[in-house]
Amino acid sequence: MADTASAAAAAGVTAKRPAGSDAETRGLSLILLVSVFVVATCGLIYELLAGTIATYLLGDSVTQFSTVIGTYLFAMGIGSWFSRYIEGRLLAWFIRIEIIIALIGGTSAAALFLLFPMVDDFRPILYGLVLLIGFLVGLEIPLLIRILKDEFSFGDLVSNVLTYDYIGALAASLLFPLVLVPFVGLIRAGFVIGFVNILVALLLVFRLRRDRSLLTERVSAIAVAGLLVAGAIGSEALQRASEAGLYNDKLIYAQSSPYQRIVLTQNKGDIRLFLDGNLQFSSRDEYRYHESLVWPALARSASPDRVLILGGGDGLALREVLREERVTGVTLVDLDPSITELFRTAPALRRLNEDAFSDARVQVVNADAFTWARDANRRFDVILVDLPDPTNYSIGRLYSYEFYSNLGALLAPAGIMSVQSTAPYVSTKSFAMIGATLSAAGFAVQPYHTYVPSFGDWGFTLATRSTLGDLGDLPEGLRYFTPSEEQRMRAFPEDMRAPAPGVNRLDNQALVQLFTREWGAYGDD
Repeated sequence: MADTASAAAAAGVTAKRPAGSDAETRGLSLILLVSVFVVATCGLIYELLAGTIATYLLGDSVTQFSTVIGTYLFAMGIGSWFSRYIEGRLLAWFIRIEIIIALIGGTSAAALFLLFPMVDDFRPILYGLVLLIGFLVGLEIPLLIRILKDEFSFGDLVSNVLTYDYIGALAASLLFPLVLVPFVGLIRAGFVIGFVNILVALLLVFRLRRDRSLLTERVSAIAVAGLLVAGAIGSEALQRASEAGLYNDKLIYAQSSPYQRIVLTQNKGDIRLFLDGNLQFSSRDEYRYHESLVWPALARSASPDRVLILGGGDGLALREVLREERVTGVTLVDLDPSITELFRTAPALRRLNEDAFSDARVQVVNADAFTWARDANRRFDVILVDLPDPTNYSIGRLYSYEFYSNLGALLAPAGIMSVQSTAPYVSTKSFAMIGATLSAAGFAVQPYHTYVPSFGDWGFTLATRSTLGDLGDLPEGLRYFTPSEEQRMRAFPEDMRAPAPGVNRLDNQALVQLFTREWGAYGDD
């Protein structure tokens, strides 16, 4: 191991230390090796934050993550190449870069959410931040190697740096989905990880407190640490501020669950639910949607004893099902217990679903619909598929041939199924593909559509294993659905007709790509 003077020179420290202080040098070297772990962990988490937020705001998770990861790695390469031009006082440069990364990376999630509603094109800001963070992270590892080159043999140095780097990548990949997203939240996670970054800088500047030339770095590190702590404390307020720009109405509830961001707004009695920024219903007209989803199937069942609802954690489709006295049991499968608990307990929402979750006939299962349908061994007379639009591949598998085949095994021989099938005017080919996928899975299908003012024209598909029977008696109290209205629902104008461009399967996820293109083109009009 080199003496203290050479170690200090390699690190860029100008203050002289007494001869023989090898323990101090070893301590500094250990801090710098741990810094490799922190750099890798924090850098990857910033990357995952950007990809997740891009998916949340722009949709299409595969495209967003692919482009964010590619941009980040490219920027790291540029930063590594550029590091050759940094000369002298390498440790001081490392500390400065660590402070800048902590500031930019730590505030990046809040900045992305706050800026999204303010700009016409969000992508330059997103990729600009990713480029900047990746460039700075790319500078750090080469600098650390140069700082430590006199402390270890070349083989030991490369081995140590890569070991800490790869362990940091593993830590990030576990922390992000298992801890940060479900229990911390995206905006607060950015501030927390930024604070971890700044701790490295603080540890170094106070370890080298005798070096007066680091006074500016010391003050900057303390200031950035204070800012990040304040941001973490106020992250929920920042989240609400960003959402105030996204939603026109007053926010009455906003909470992040392990699965999604849940927002309720209210305007003159109209309550609206948004999940990850996407409108799920408006209380003014939701009855049109839910009556259209439920009654074309339920009123055709000769014996609707057992009903399965997939999705529908708001209890509104459940409310409609429970109007049918012949129903003896309803199983509702929804992924997020935060949703079902909210709509089971909040007074205003209980009034909306008519306290459906308190009915003794109801069993709520909080599980992934795909795996639940694959593993279930029960039969149902009516299945209602009330799932979100296929905006990403996780949801897209719930519109796949494989998923519909599993539902076919759950449907009684004379059973009937109704599937939410997105907007046939905006996404005409996507609507057709859902019907084609159901047909490929062995169902006879009947498409239909209805107008819901808060959504626009919306489509559904009836699916059976046998001949579609006649509509039976309807309960009293329906506000929209009638036999004559159903006849109109089955009529499609030419601009809502298109041949299906294929079948959606797990191994191609063609529907998500098609849906994204169609809605993207509609938004550009």
